[in-house]
Amino acid sequence: MSKAPKDFLLNDLSGVPHGFPNKRASLICFVKEDCETCNTAAPVLEALKKAHGDAVDVLLIAQSGESNAIFSERHTLSMPVLDDTSCKTAFEWDIESVPSVFWIEDAGDIKSHFEGFIRADWETLAAEMSKDTAQAAAQIDWASLPEWRPGCGSKHLDPTIQNKLRAAAENSPIHARQIDIASSDDVAEFMFDQGFSDGLPLVPPTPERVMRMLAGTQRDPQELVAAVPPNMGEATVEKIAINAVMAGCKPEYLSVVIAAVEAACTDEFNIHGVTATTMGASPVMVVNGPIRDKIGMNKGLGALGAGNRANATIGRALRLVVRNVGGASTGGVERSTLGNPMKFTMCFAEHEERSPWPALHVERGFDAQDSVVTLFAMTSGPMHIVDQRSRSPHDIADTLGLGLDGVFSPKMRNIPVDAVLVVCPEHIDTLMKDGEFSKDALRAHIQNVTARPDAEQSVDAALRSDTKSDAPAGAKFASSEYIHIVVAGSEAGKFSSAFHGWVTGATGSLSVSKKIGV
Repeated sequence: MSKAPKDFLLNDLSGVPHGFPNKRASLICFVKEDCETCNTAAPVLEALKKAHGDAVDVLLIAQSGESNAIFSERHTLSMPVLDDTSCKTAFEWDIESVPSVFWIEDAGDIKSHFEGFIRADWETLAAEMSKDTAQAAAQIDWASLPEWRPGCGSKHLDPTIQNKLRAAAENSPIHARQIDIASSDDVAEFMFDQGFSDGLPLVPPTPERVMRMLAGTQRDPQELVAAVPPNMGEATVEKIAINAVMAGCKPEYLSVVIAAVEAACTDEFNIHGVTATTMGASPVMVVNGPIRDKIGMNKGLGALGAGNRANATIGRALRLVVRNVGGASTGGVERSTLGNPMKFTMCFAEHEERSPWPALHVERGFDAQDSVVTLFAMTSGPMHIVDQRSRSPHDIADTLGLGLDGVFSPKMRNIPVDAVLVVCPEHIDTLMKDGEFSKDALRAHIQNVTARPDAEQSVDAALRSDTKSDAPAGAKFASSEYIHIVVAGSEAGKFSSAFHGWVTGATGSLSVSKKIGV
């Protein structure tokens, strides 16, 4: 026999508080006014109350707010009808539907419990009550009642109410400090004033919204994902979820954001340096694998621009974690000379199905069916590379190479700097016109077409220590490994793009890929 939850206090229709269950026999029933089955049960409950009088506490816990009084008047109830409009009591008693009936002995043990209306259950209850209290049986015309009628779902199971109740419960997974905002304050303006924002409005991270966001992962809300520079703030799953809410994410995006935070906070990626450099570097996220379609990411028309919630908010969520958990606010640690619009967000999916080449994550050692996020530290982009006239593979390859010639500056050659080349479908079609034009062949072509006489080489001394050169004399990049190629964009338009990197290597940042978990 299980024990009934203890120490509940609810007001009746007159505002008088009633504590329950007490150290006496109790019949407690959860109801709501618009439930037909509850209305079937109400006369039975009233008959049980009259039969047992003061020997039993008969209480109705009603969820219908102002309609509770209508329910009481409709059935001329003599028992207290207690207000559980908040549904907190229903949540704590863990019911599923109404009517939900508990027959409780004076020691607090639940002797019987059932939900809905099965006539046999109610007849058994009436017999038990008479036996336990030595009172006369209630006068009930059982034959006039239906043999069976299903109950209605308890209001606390509504997702909005359920998440709010879970967030407020003693065992709530939410541990972050809640901030009380005066009723006269504008929540959006308050978040701006507190410095939480990247300059755009935020979605208020209410407990129920955070609870919904946490449903997007199986990981423990208090699990530490990473220490976020520069302040080495602890990015738990919960804190990442809070920032994902503020960014406008859906719960199904959360696992991608978590993987991105893991990647950003590695020593290799060096998010502290990426944030602090005056050059204005920022993470660029490329997502591969089945997760792209599962959460509706954009890999086609406008993939690098606005209009897709997943692309926009996943990238923004990472930036907010770095800002709000790591402390990297503009004007503080972030000291970019000009800034960079990618510091708001830059995240897109590779159009793997349109690519003749292995996808980015496969090149980096993952299985094709893995979902993976890859982070690059980029200082500018996307820069359009336009070629609407070339008809041969080599001519298009020339164009793509010359489009990368301006990374940092056309004067700078043999640089150890990443670049991400995003090739559009029409350019892909031309590249593949005469057969296979592999990624390695395209990289080598880019190095050759950008080669300049040695006299034109100019590499900053700070970069030389990282230089590993396998390139032709005077080539743009110190190694073809610095050229990362992905496919994205719509079927119409001969416009590829490129992102220009920050310093690659020990003095800067290395691109990092992380498998997206659950």
